Amino acid sequence: MTSTSIIGTSDGTAQRLAEIRGGVRPTRHNARTIAALTRNPGCARRAVLDGAGVDKQRLAAYIDFPSRFGQSQFALARGNAFEAQVKANGCADLLSLLRERLGLPIPEVAYDDLESVTGRDKESPEVRYARSRALLTRAASGDSGAGTLFDHPLLGLEVAGQRVYLEPDLIAFQHEGRFHVVEIKSFAVVDGQADPSKVSAAAIQAAVYVLAMREMLAESGYDPTIVSHDVVLVCPRDFSNQPTAVLVDVRKQLSVLRRQLGRMTKVDQMLAALPANLSFDLAPDAAGVPTRAPDAIVDALHAVDARYAPDCLAVCELAYFCRNEAKGCTAALGTSAREELGGIERVETALALAHDELAPAEDQAEAAALLRSAARLRAELMAGVGL
Repeated sequence: MTSTSIIGTSDGTAQRLAEIRGGVRPTRHNARTIAALTRNPGCARRAVLDGAGVDKQRLAAYIDFPSRFGQSQFALARGNAFEAQVKANGCADLLSLLRERLGLPIPEVAYDDLESVTGRDKESPEVRYARSRALLTRAASGDSGAGTLFDHPLLGLEVAGQRVYLEPDLIAFQHEGRFHVVEIKSFAVVDGQADPSKVSAAAIQAAVYVLAMREMLAESGYDPTIVSHDVVLVCPRDFSNQPTAVLVDVRKQLSVLRRQLGRMTKVDQMLAALPANLSFDLAPDAAGVPTRAPDAIVDALHAVDARYAPDCLAVCELAYFCRNEAKGCTAALGTSAREELGGIERVETALALAHDELAPAEDQAEAAALLRSAARLRAELMAGVGL
């Protein structure tokens, strides 16, 4: 499984984040987490919880707002089995696809599994990252014996001022001096077509890895564009276990990721504005029940500003809590409505302005004019259909 750990912060920030998280290990995330974070860079609540490595799914369930998305255990098992099949015997199936389907002749192939040498739990992310960086930069230098396939390279990325180590389940493939990110997914390609939403999500996740690899090579003095913007997407064909591969251009996703990561507020700055005793610790008692009451956790959540949007329901474990909290706010209507109604926080205020029942403040004048026009058009349409 893909995963990340957020490490590499200053001692003071790391200690503060550990206190917020409580006495448990930080939750390991994946590229999907980073992609979701960048979709809503203004949400301090998600940024702080992710920065601290809080288990948001457990937190949401404890305060009675359980998340309703994510892969089923069956889907996870199927995905793991398909990935194992593609990578079996030194990635024999993948090599066949690269040779026969994508027209990439590979006379000789060297395969390196960078996941761990002495055991996943015995090596720090810094050690694994250093090993991945050494092998990948050696390949980037053109060394003929540097290898071709690199399984589980550990990459790094700056997110909200923190160093995030990504542990992808992909393979960086080098051919003629260029790297390609390979993303293996278990959703089916039927008659050459796949679910557009799943392809889009896979492209965003792959773009995270492309960006991380490019930054690593740039930091080492190499041209970052030798990591191709075309990623190799491998999926089962026609509901069978037979893999098929296509190239997906992720330039658009890369552009969005760079822009959104650049807009994110640094975690240090967010922490400075929060209560000193803020904690989401769910430490259990002897019976395994968290010692803090759910109301205390809810109070802690209220202390960190959220930026709810309907899109959060598809990507954030706390979305149902935040939606309930945002009830009656114009922000709950979506990003477009929030931007169009800047300065108008409540729905009842917007309705009063639309019907000339409230005089707009100076900064509400433009939005009020739009609301009155919309109300007039609606009234005309309703009159036209006899309602």
